Amino acid sequence: MSAGNYNIKIDQGSDFSLQLTVQEDGSAKNLTGFSARAQMRPTIDSSTLTATFTCTISNASSGVLTMALANTLTDDIDVGQYYYDLELFTSTTSQRLVQGTVTVAGEVTR
Repeated sequence: MSAGNYNIKIDQGSDFSLQLTVQEDGSAKNLTGFSARAQMRPTIDSSTLTATFTCTISNASSGVLTMALANTLTDDIDVGQYYYDLELFTSTTSQRLVQGTVTVAGEVTR
């Protein structure tokens, strides 16, 4: 299965959260035994890590997971465009679920 494409927008200085339901063949994928990880970088091949999302599987049997960044992290990200991906993994496998761009919109109120 190829990774899906989904572009996201993050408001600088605000909490960000995206909840996803993973499906396989039209049914919720059981995520028991899986972990999730997601990172954001300035370019796809950059060694510079802009942010690491907190990824939580909140309902494994229903395939529900959340990727999030706290406002204390988004406050330090420069305005602009970045790239991210989200992966499911176990000790023996890794699968990219979704990928895309992240647009960080500037904060005016401080």
